[in-house]
Amino acid sequence: MFDRVFEKDVKITGIGQSEVGRPSLKSPLRLTVDACLEAISDAGLTCDDIDGVACWPGDHNNNGDSFSPIGSHAAKTALGLNVNWYGGGYEGPGPLGGVIAGAMAIASGLCRNVLVFRTISEASARQTSRTSNSLHSKTPGRDGSYMWRWYTPYNVFSAVSMVAMYAQRHFHEFGTTSEQLGQIPIVCRANAALNPKAIYRDPITIEDYLASRFISTPLRMYDCDVHCDASTALILSRADVARDLPHPPIRIEAIGAALNSPFSWDQIPLTRMVTAEVGSMMWARTDLKPSDVDTVQLYDGFSILTLMWLEGLGFCPHGEGGRFIEGGSRISLSGELPLNTNGGQLSGGRTHGLGYVHEACTQLWGRGGARQLKKANVAAVGAGGGPLGGSLLLVRE
Repeated sequence: MFDRVFEKDVKITGIGQSEVGRPSLKSPLRLTVDACLEAISDAGLTCDDIDGVACWPGDHNNNGDSFSPIGSHAAKTALGLNVNWYGGGYEGPGPLGGVIAGAMAIASGLCRNVLVFRTISEASARQTSRTSNSLHSKTPGRDGSYMWRWYTPYNVFSAVSMVAMYAQRHFHEFGTTSEQLGQIPIVCRANAALNPKAIYRDPITIEDYLASRFISTPLRMYDCDVHCDASTALILSRADVARDLPHPPIRIEAIGAALNSPFSWDQIPLTRMVTAEVGSMMWARTDLKPSDVDTVQLYDGFSILTLMWLEGLGFCPHGEGGRFIEGGSRISLSGELPLNTNGGQLSGGRTHGLGYVHEACTQLWGRGGARQLKKANVAAVGAGGGPLGGSLLLVRE
């Protein structure tokens, strides 16, 4: 199917993350610099070694939108980088778009070391406007897709209204229950208790979950992620460069970025989204199988998205996600497929994509502290929702 799998020649050599605040007293640029310098240092490099910068979705409207207040231009300038390539734009396979674009830049010979980052400041924005992140306030620069204009006349002012449609259909078609879905936020909260940076660390029970208010039926408050201010960064390096750096490199074994459905939240398969297309592509680029994966870090902007990523990436059959996670033990830290080991976005904070890669690398390098898994050699990452989606299969060498 693929005559060249370029990503295996690209390694992750360093990671960094700023404080995670709700809100943070630091500016988005300060958070970005903190995360990027930490990642560069972690890789054993200096700013002079960085010759590429990538992010997603970038800053196109130049007015500090809280969804993406810092783009590649600002980061390059603040860090004093001299680059051969830089990228950042809303188009692409969702929150992992910066990683995938950076890997392609290295594979094409443009760069040796690419800095990839993602900054978000939605918690600060919500201090002054509770509707700052609603769909009807989106700007052409932030989310310039044609599709939003068709939703807001029907009072779809929040992503939860669209995602609840997927959840309701999954419940109806496959018998998925709230008691099953609730295991995702419960497990994420238990993991967050072991993460010093997590926003929410107090445990919750199934009774707490079922008693929490509905936001958009059948999704409750605990099914929704937690806005925060944070920046996450990582370093991608060419294979020959990575060999001389201090950490055992993490290989990008396979990438998933396919989109075979319409780019529209209401015209994609309602119980699959784009996850199955992404998963099919990723597994076609490797000899590894889902059974080889030790941990999964999967998008939990809303808990139903996590369940669909589990199905779409082949960790359980389509429609079986509810039964797969029932009781929560299978996806716990001691289970056969530990999920979102830092608490994910439901409890750790909405770092929006790169946070999952950061946690996967943390586990693969054995840096998880109290939440460190006993076995962590292969990790799968999936991020995005609806028609936006990308995945990575990461292997510690």
